[in-house]
Amino acid sequence: MTQLVTGGAGFLGSHLCDRLIQDGCDVICLDNFFTGQKQNIAHLLGKAHFELVRHDVVFPYYAEVQGIYNLACPASPPHYQYNPVHTTKTSVSGAINMLGLAKRTHARILQASTSEVYGDPAVHPQVESYWGNVNPTGIRSCYDEGKRCAETLFFDYHRQNHVDIKIIRIFNTYGPRMHPNDGRVVSNFIMQALHNEDITIYGGGKQTRSFCYVDDLIEAMVLMMHSRDGFTGPVNIGNPGEFTMIELAEKILSLTESKSKIIFKPLPQDDPLRRQPDISLAKKELSWQPKVPLEDGLKETIKYFKEYGDA
Repeated sequence: MTQLVTGGAGFLGSHLCDRLIQDGCDVICLDNFFTGQKQNIAHLLGKAHFELVRHDVVFPYYAEVQGIYNLACPASPPHYQYNPVHTTKTSVSGAINMLGLAKRTHARILQASTSEVYGDPAVHPQVESYWGNVNPTGIRSCYDEGKRCAETLFFDYHRQNHVDIKIIRIFNTYGPRMHPNDGRVVSNFIMQALHNEDITIYGGGKQTRSFCYVDDLIEAMVLMMHSRDGFTGPVNIGNPGEFTMIELAEKILSLTESKSKIIFKPLPQDDPLRRQPDISLAKKELSWQPKVPLEDGLKETIKYFKEYGDA
């Protein structure tokens, strides 16, 4: 079985490549290296069952594959806002190109969608049937609406062309191989704490997120790809444990034994106040729920960032 992973040199993509190689698959890793890093997949280079291709999914790609994991897209606000037009193209044109490949090869295709499709939710916790509360013209819209449009395309290709689709909505995920400067809250807090810099909290610090360790996420992704015929999703994948930004900062300060102080800055535009997945559907259809407690996952992530700084 040959599996194509777009965005395969990224944080999540590289862990997925590891898992698929471990499972005995041939893996084609596609990445344009806008946010992906070669060091994430360096240990796979030269392996007989791994192939790295520098390619942007905005342009068509042709290969004979049995499965496609479409992960390509910058996922942190500083990165996806850097070139918002290209971010939208990555989600929309990328989906069209990968769905076209799936149609031609009769491959099953999984879309890595996001909790951002819910926007600043008026429903809590978020269930898959909730349509969301998204600003279509804001600074986050390139990502939020791009991912929403990608879901539309997946379902239209499924209904019109009978493409075998799977869709997951990923909530905040963290772990080793996160980019230290990617602008996401876990990496921000850890890097600031390790350097004894002020830990920056935007807003009052009462806004919440739910944090899923990368190993749990990858397990869910593979289970979804192998789930029963006819089950398309979308399905929420995340940890339902809900933490405020202040709680997260204090936990990281404790684990790093940092001398950093917490400071507060204004909340960015359209930043959601609450985020928590309802994972009832994942439990029912995939027999999945996260296993790694936040503290254990943070310890592994902190260890990685310490080693990254020493490299």
